[in-house]
Amino acid sequence: MLYHYYMKIIFRILLAAFFAAGLIPCAWAQVTVVKQDGKKIYLDTSSFNRYVAVGDSFKIITGQENLVNPKTGKELGQIYHYSPEGKIIEVQPLYAVGELSENVSYSIGQEAVIFSAAQPVAAAVPGGAAEVAPVGSAQAAVSAAPALVPQRKIKTYPVIEREIISAVKADLNAFPGEEIAALDSNGHLLVYTLNNDQLQQISDYKFAANKTPITLSASDLMRSGHAQLFAVVYDAQKQSIVTLVLDGSDKEIKEIDTLPYFVKEWGCDADKKLYAQKPFTSGTKGGDVRNLQYKRGRFSMTDVVFASRGNWLPGMNWYPIQTADKPNALFTQSTGVLRLRLDNGKYAESPSLFATAPNRVKYKQDIIPFYPSVQVYGPAGKAVVAAVQNIAKFGILSESFGSYKSSKIHFLTYENGVLDVRESVDLNGFLYDTSCTADGILAPQVVPGEQTILTEIYR
Repeated sequence: MLYHYYMKIIFRILLAAFFAAGLIPCAWAQVTVVKQDGKKIYLDTSSFNRYVAVGDSFKIITGQENLVNPKTGKELGQIYHYSPEGKIIEVQPLYAVGELSENVSYSIGQEAVIFSAAQPVAAAVPGGAAEVAPVGSAQAAVSAAPALVPQRKIKTYPVIEREIISAVKADLNAFPGEEIAALDSNGHLLVYTLNNDQLQQISDYKFAANKTPITLSASDLMRSGHAQLFAVVYDAQKQSIVTLVLDGSDKEIKEIDTLPYFVKEWGCDADKKLYAQKPFTSGTKGGDVRNLQYKRGRFSMTDVVFASRGNWLPGMNWYPIQTADKPNALFTQSTGVLRLRLDNGKYAESPSLFATAPNRVKYKQDIIPFYPSVQVYGPAGKAVVAAVQNIAKFGILSESFGSYKSSKIHFLTYENGVLDVRESVDLNGFLYDTSCTADGILAPQVVPGEQTILTEIYR
């Protein structure tokens, strides 16, 4: 980790030096003005390294100059000048349309910076000029670059002194507000209240010793006004996977049902859906994927949603990614790629990043991996995929046996027949699983000492 950290610093310093020499002017700007129509500015985002959203802000780089000490002749860095701030009003696969507050003409080919609506441009200061730092320093490498991509907003909750394998955020009881439910590796289901982003434990439910926890979901399928919890466990005694349905309406967890199939949530809003799959039917192949419903006082599966053609548990989702017309199946292949089933029956694939996962279950002499959840959100046909990459400690062996040191969450979009990584967030710990909240991706990072840093990465 230190090696990669220092290599990044050295790389940034070299970039700053090239920048000062004028060899690669505006190399960090990343987007280019390709057309102007009155106040509307069309920006080429085909090479931009993060997802652009409606509501993001942008500024056009209008000029730059060297700052020199007149006494010593020492070059101190570069000053960048920007247009007034505009807003992104439309996003297409390869370009974005921004609107300026004033009708001022700019040249085709000028470069611009795009930054999240929640954060300002990292190098901007009042007056439209960038902050200056000495050339050759690590600080110069940061402030000299006019188009630093700001990090996503991240909320970190207090450390939990347990190894959390899955967590959800939902309204679990009759009291106002949301709670966080967390499943640990020792078979405990914990419920915490949220008070000014502080966690207060209110419940601890222990599963039977023969039940190994796998993943956790929450949804109000019973329409009771609060969510039920769905904890998937491996029953070693019966050599089968079951889902325990639990209710925590009175601050006390009670098991109200056991379902003979795997259940996992999909969706990011309060009205999440749950899918169900009978695992390991016909040897080691999973059954068809169906929605879970609560009808006439019992939980049951609906008609087939799609044929999974394998045990995609839980690295799978169902969402209109390719177009707004109908949903696509998205799942993690054992080879490590995310595979998107297209409307014409063909597939689009991602880079090979996602095959490693800590959760494995022995089933009839086979080792069955359970991949971290794949989250999908955003407008239909312009969706964003959030997928986990766990980084191994010791190379190839740890890829097979689940020994990890850190992780990344990659944000991908479907463009030109491929799932393209547009942005990545580095995390200090590894992840068993994620869940999607109304605001972001809930990621329990497991760090040394069987501790977990519960993190919410805003969308």
